[in-house]
Amino acid sequence: MTRIVQNTDAAAVIATLRQADGYYITNTARDLSQADFKNRILLHTDLMAAKGREAAGYFSLEITGGASVHVDMLRKQVDPFLKLELLRKAMPKTMFQTLCRGTNLFGYRPYPQNVIRLTVREFAKYVDVWRTFDFLNHVPNMEAVFEEVALAGKINEPSICFSTGPEHTNAYYVGKVGEILAVTGTDIILCIKNHGGLGTPQRIGELVDALKQAYPDLVIHYHGHNTDGNEIGRIVEAVLSGARIVDASDHALTGFYGPPPVLTVIQTLKGYGYTAVGMSEEAVIETSDTIRDQRRYYAQFEAQIKGFQPTVQIHKLPGGAMGSSLEQADKGGFLDRMPDILHKELPRVQKDLGNYWSVTPGSQILWTTAVSNVLDGERYANPSGDLKNLLLGKYGPFPFHRPADWIYKKAFGPDWKKIVEAEEGMPGIEDVDLDRERAVLTEKLGMEPTEQQLVLYLQHPNDAVDFFKFEETYGKAYVLPPAIFFREGGFALGDKLTFKDHFGKEHVVEIGPTQKTELGETNVYLNVDHDQRLYLFEPELQPGVRAEVKLSKEEIAALAAEGDIRAPFAGTICAVSVEIGDEIGVGDQLAVIEAMKMQTPILSEVAGVVNAVSAKIGKMLQAGDRIFKIDRFED
Repeated sequence: MTRIVQNTDAAAVIATLRQADGYYITNTARDLSQADFKNRILLHTDLMAAKGREAAGYFSLEITGGASVHVDMLRKQVDPFLKLELLRKAMPKTMFQTLCRGTNLFGYRPYPQNVIRLTVREFAKYVDVWRTFDFLNHVPNMEAVFEEVALAGKINEPSICFSTGPEHTNAYYVGKVGEILAVTGTDIILCIKNHGGLGTPQRIGELVDALKQAYPDLVIHYHGHNTDGNEIGRIVEAVLSGARIVDASDHALTGFYGPPPVLTVIQTLKGYGYTAVGMSEEAVIETSDTIRDQRRYYAQFEAQIKGFQPTVQIHKLPGGAMGSSLEQADKGGFLDRMPDILHKELPRVQKDLGNYWSVTPGSQILWTTAVSNVLDGERYANPSGDLKNLLLGKYGPFPFHRPADWIYKKAFGPDWKKIVEAEEGMPGIEDVDLDRERAVLTEKLGMEPTEQQLVLYLQHPNDAVDFFKFEETYGKAYVLPPAIFFREGGFALGDKLTFKDHFGKEHVVEIGPTQKTELGETNVYLNVDHDQRLYLFEPELQPGVRAEVKLSKEEIAALAAEGDIRAPFAGTICAVSVEIGDEIGVGDQLAVIEAMKMQTPILSEVAGVVNAVSAKIGKMLQAGDRIFKIDRFED
């Protein structure tokens, strides 16, 4: 049987999969990049791999979606749409796949319906397979994506997020699939999204078998992570039980927390008499041979803790969150507390909050809550805004049971019952005025944005604008190979850097001497395409010039009670709600601060008039940094 190629009618794809004598493989390169390299694999490396991946004969290549759309702009200075355009030219046959978070799209919180639909329409011009999930398995949160994917003639791949525990029975998942099929119809692919690599091979086989018994014609795509080193076993049982597609990736880059190696999957299942349809083992090997040398440049982004983590069966932290959580612990100085957080507190928090699925954004809520509980020494004493929204049902209903009353009391105070009664339930998010948003973006950029730029701006407004301005100033930096882009330690006198620009023209930059002026400025001489150039850099602020603000949590709270509003923790200002001269009351929102992908509103502790505003959107703050000064009304 031949491979399925891009532009094949969606119904024909489903029919081919149902009749397949064997199984197909999706290369989840995006998932690998996120799980094992903090989303830092550059387009340069993916373009190097394109020839081999195209020849390999994959069912699809997952190359966008999840957090990658954000990180493409934020950390890799590449346009997510340009990435797809260039890869499509290099891979005309292979279907592209995305991971979509339902109403959260490629962000971290719900978006209006018209933003969801516009985003899907634009990305569907490049993306063939839409794997869509919701961290509460709440089907209505995925419906808008389902509808737009179908209208675009693309392939819907709804997901059931999988976990373990007494609530997670076959009956539950069979019922949830029934809810999905009632919305989508039967011409879909159903993904079992085992984002943490949970359960035994036997458990996964039983689940696939139960779904096939209930829905014999259902095409099942199994996705999992290799965090505990046991993913090959789960894949084997999934295929033996009737799964038609499984996920893996290039062995040159596979590690501990992402997908397992493609070649190992093929070789193992061959021993069971199963053939990977359309796959070329030679091309799989060629791909890894081509990109193997690139891995050393990404070593700085691998997790602080190396090795498989069988304890994932306890803490259930997904592969995509594992590396970033370790990095946050390392930077925050609490890496030594990770055993307590992962093996004691995180499982308790999961049970407390209803044993839902630890995947974005729910995994961030679980993680930040567990960290706060351990570091603060008091459980649920410092609830994030997202935890409060979860408790209020803003993301959707709890699937099994809602948390105990004492947790609500800790989060909302003694009047928690009144607050829950007044605010509980999913908000009706009004459509934004797209013309107005386009006008705002035009003003920010100084030119009319494209529809693609508008889509990116609507999801990540601050970072998208910063990226657009960066690219306008410096050009398309994606052309730089990782040896330059991620170079550590600077460049030495005489080093030569070579690369091709976006238009294919080759450039050579030779590092010249560096001199300090009497004013402390730095002169850097470079030979750019054999033309000597001088670059002047202002002196850097010396350490100690600005004294660090170090205040305790109690001191910050005491200052807030006097109208001196300080940052409660390190983070980035993502919204400012007041201006100088505004009259505000107790409980009014002043700003929103974001840390670890979670947004927390800063509320006024006093009634008064705003006298000073230090907050600026995009500004990085340390705990204790001043944000506002409010002159209190006299009692």
